[in-house]
Amino acid sequence: MSGEEGGAISEGAEERSFEELQRELEGVVARLERGDVPVDDAIALFRRGQELYRACVERLQAAELRIEELAPSEPER
Repeated sequence: MSGEEGGAISEGAEERSFEELQRELEGVVARLERGDVPVDDAIALFRRGQELYRACVERLQAAELRIEELAPSEPER
């Protein structure tokens, strides 16, 4: 496993882009789908995948809020 796996997502996640987190998540999923990972490693990968997924969702939610703030609201009638 790489040095990033198993670490807390907050370690360095602030500097990483959504796309970087997503690529790592895709790599984790690909390894798990191949099925050639020992059970203990698969559990660690699964946990890392959960962390990455949560980080991606948080980034998307933050982006959605920023867009809502920037988008002009329709006047109420």
